[in-house]
Amino acid sequence: MKNFLDEADIEADFYEFSEPTLSVEDASRQLGVNPEKIIKSLVFKDEDDSPVLAIVAGDKRVDEDKLSKVHGSRVKMAKARDVEEFSGYKIGEVPPVSHGLKTIIDTEIMDFDSIIAGGGSTHTLVELDPRDIARITDAKLAKIS
Repeated sequence: MKNFLDEADIEADFYEFSEPTLSVEDASRQLGVNPEKIIKSLVFKDEDDSPVLAIVAGDKRVDEDKLSKVHGSRVKMAKARDVEEFSGYKIGEVPPVSHGLKTIIDTEIMDFDSIIAGGGSTHTLVELDPRDIARITDAKLAKIS
């Protein structure tokens, strides 16, 4: 993940923890920030079994109907085995970049100068600009929460 961001010339700060960050609440507590500044990178699967990554603020939920409409095909949350197959990461480790998945970002997170995301392991978080995420993933921006 760090190499990917370095190669893409993206400024990012990494935070390493001895305790796992398995939830937005864990990340919020460990960093002392509001949950809305932490993002969730959630893998969905469409009707053709193709992956879609949805990114929303930590205090929001993905609205599957809105996500399906933006994607153009019905989606459902991917099962754990599919998440790892599609992204190369286990649930709770999926970063917002570096896996090549079609990405849809909730417009709400674009209001922040920086957000905090999973850094590719349950012990790592990364802080970066949401515009950089949108740019390097060629994401669609839409209201999906």
